[in-house]
Amino acid sequence: MQPLAGTLVVDFTRYLPGAYASRELTRLGARVVRVEPPEGDPMRPTATAWDTALRAGSESVVCDLPGDAAFARALCGRADVVLEGFRPGVADRLGVGPSDVPDTAVYCSITGFGLGGRHEQRAGHDVNYLGWAGALEDTAPGLPPIQVADLAAGALGAVTQVLAALLERARTGRGARLVVSMTHRSHDLVGHRLAGEPVPRMLTGGLACYRLYSTADGRHLTVGALEPKFFRQLCELVERPELADRQYDTDQDALADELAGVFTTRTLDEWLAHFGDEDVCVGPVWTREDAAPEFGSTEPAVAVPLGAHTDSWRRELGVG
Repeated sequence: MQPLAGTLVVDFTRYLPGAYASRELTRLGARVVRVEPPEGDPMRPTATAWDTALRAGSESVVCDLPGDAAFARALCGRADVVLEGFRPGVADRLGVGPSDVPDTAVYCSITGFGLGGRHEQRAGHDVNYLGWAGALEDTAPGLPPIQVADLAAGALGAVTQVLAALLERARTGRGARLVVSMTHRSHDLVGHRLAGEPVPRMLTGGLACYRLYSTADGRHLTVGALEPKFFRQLCELVERPELADRQYDTDQDALADELAGVFTTRTLDEWLAHFGDEDVCVGPVWTREDAAPEFGSTEPAVAVPLGAHTDSWRRELGVG
């Protein structure tokens, strides 16, 4: 599906949140122009492989703001969607703020803390937003395995709102001014837990039936047997059927110790072969390299040179 075919996205963002959002819009068929400073997006030299993977399929235009704001505004004049990720007020000072683009454009700001409020101008990155949002409470001092605030709260949050705004524009002809707060949306990912939980830290280590377990070869098995039928089948298959009745015992660590002792008796591959296709909600902790052939993209990422599309856009727009 390419539902965004014919849609032009002009992206002024830097780093992960905007890059991931643009990549998702590209996948949906949008034409994405990434506007970069003369030195390029900071990810180009610091995380080149990440930049290449997320930039694939987009165009690169160099624009030295605010001096070249006329060129940037000409680009925005053609845009259906404009993305920016500066701290509030910076885009206006650079000449590419919400008032500098047509009313028909969907203008989306990906921010750390939203507009207004005491944190509006606070600097931060993913780990800071997650900390402020209460999302790290269960696992601190450990870091999350992915950048949840950047990629889920920020990027996918922006994509969701942009798609909704494009639907609204199709009905009314009006654009929109959107603000995504990575901290607010990160809190929203855990906010449903404020009303209490059946078991403390239920899905972050509180339940023995929902944990990672070491195997004989030092790898790990995922167990997510929340429903009693799945847990009972798991206990049967590991020849410990008496453990099934203890699924929701008060002492979850004691039950986890029993299971841990079982899972260290075989290697990861041996356990996967043993469980086969049984309905037990068990799987491996694969490496990224393990997972890529089965679940990753089959299309190789092609690098987009810095400024590769600048001249063609200047000619098309008639901006010297």
